[in-house]
Amino acid sequence: MNYLITRLAKAPEINAVWDKAPWCDVSAQTIGGFMGDKPEHLPKTEVKLAYTHQHLFVIFQVQDRYVRAVANHYQDNVCRDSCAEFFFSTGPDIAPGYFNLEINCGGTGLFHFQKALSVDRVPIPEQDFKKIDLAHSLPEIVEPEIEEPVTWTLEYAVPFDILRNYCSFAEPQSEIVWRANFYKCADYTSHPHWLTWSPVDNPIPKFHLPEFFGTLEFE
Repeated sequence: MNYLITRLAKAPEINAVWDKAPWCDVSAQTIGGFMGDKPEHLPKTEVKLAYTHQHLFVIFQVQDRYVRAVANHYQDNVCRDSCAEFFFSTGPDIAPGYFNLEINCGGTGLFHFQKALSVDRVPIPEQDFKKIDLAHSLPEIVEPEIEEPVTWTLEYAVPFDILRNYCSFAEPQSEIVWRANFYKCADYTSHPHWLTWSPVDNPIPKFHLPEFFGTLEFE
């Protein structure tokens, strides 16, 4: 899987609105694959990326059901909730490590840098996570579960400077390549699922397999 990240002249307002400018002119990628058995509930999940010289911008939109969010402390197990995840390395080589940025539909996050699952793992301090400008369309806590159809959006801006605290990389510009995958999960909802953008060849659901990351190229 390959995705070209749009370069922006001006940063968007971070307000979790999917169809505003400039996002309305940015192509979306569908997180449509799945791990394990095909789930009964397979929500339509899309993601868009863009960048300026200071920030990487990410927006997810999920047409969902059976939505739940109970984690409300930073570094909680947000993957158990209705959650959108972005795993990425800041270059074409995954060996130095990758970030996993996981945020549930209520805006609670988990953020680590590691070489593989629990290998040389560095939890990103909360003071760095708070430098990410973040907006979400649902409330922080969603309990009881929303069973009827609901569309939710998650948008954030990651400053490149905070990533440099954990690894070195070239300034993003035309033809710079990163590796990445996007996921949608909901482990502890009534209808769990493990969706992936770039296909992962593993018999059971497992997101921490950077060898299956797709490619991001900066415009």
